[in-house]
Formats: sequence, structure tokens, C-alpha cells
Amino acid sequence: MPRVGVLALQGDFAAHGKTLDALGVAWHLVKTPAELAQVEGLIIPGGESTTLLKLMAPVGMDAALVQFHAQGHALFGTCAGLILLAQETIRPHQASLGFIDIVAERNAYGRQIDSFIAFGTPLVAELGTAPLEMVFIRAPKIAALRAGVTALATYQEEVVLARQHNVLVSSFHPELTTDHRVHQYFLQMIPGH
Repeated sequence: MPRVGVLALQGDFAAHGKTLDALGVAWHLVKTPAELAQVEGLIIPGGESTTLLKLMAPVGMDAALVQFHAQGHALFGTCAGLILLAQETIRPHQASLGFIDIVAERNAYGRQIDSFIAFGTPLVAELGTAPLEMVFIRAPKIAALRAGVTALATYQEEVVLARQHNVLVSSFHPELTTDHRVHQYFLQMIPGH
């Protein structure tokens, strides 16, 4: 069975681990490029995107992620992970890895105090038809979805879950709910799962 990693430089990586445990999936913390080389799918958790970028550079994780992506391995970014994987980030502008052709607007769903739980609409059969529980915490908005990117779920008619090739991004935190469909979808993106 392919190995799944959770980037553990900063953010709530443990919550993703609990979800993977609930699904019966073996997973590993990833803190170095050597550990990244041992997995075939990687989850980049929420947290603080600028801090994640600063922590990645000294250990070479940014360059390792570029190679990981180029090799076609599956990536899943939630909240700050979405910002890191986006082609462009606005309000304010910041550097990102550019792996999915979207524009991310930072903190568009409000500040920490404005966090909320809602239900969104899945748009693809693989996610079923029941509403998806979504936890938004200082969540980024997908401000623009460009050609080649597939919308997978919406909240109030705005795309909050999207995919392009081997990259999946979520504005919300599926790891903070008991609805594991988004993680199951990601696992299906990894060959051999």
C-alpha cells in the first residue's frame, strides 16, 4: 500500500493523522526532503502560510516539493496548504509554489474570531450527494479558477474544493469533521489505493 505523508513543519498536522487513522491508512510525519521521498501522497495542513514558507526553505523542502509535484505524486492542501499550492495569492500577495492554477485570497472568510461550520455541496459523484460538513478557520477563498482546474465542491455557490491533475486543495478543514469523504477522494488520487 502506498505511503501517505502529512507535512509536519507547522499547523494542525495531527488532525489529518487522526482522520487517516480512522480510515485505516498508515501515514507518516514529513519534516525533511528525505522523509518526503518515502511517501507517494502528501497532505499540507492548515496553519500559517508565510510561516510554512519560511520553515520550508532552510531544509530544502520547497525544492523537494517542486520535484515531488513534477514526479506526479498526489498533493492535498487544506487552508494554508491551499495558499501554498496556488498559482497566485492575493490580499496580500505572497510567494507560493504554483502547483494548481487558482488565485487564492487569504483570510477571505474572516478572521479567527469569524470561524464557522457550514455545509457545502459536492459536485462530483466520487463525493456523493449528501452535503459536506466544512469547518472554515481564517479560510482562504478560491478567487479565480482557471482552465484545467475542476471544481469539486461549493459553499454558497463559491468553489471551496478543487483539483488539477495530482493536486487537490480545500478552503475548509475536512480533517476537523467526522465526514471523511474528502480524504477518501485524496487517497484515490494516489496510485495503488
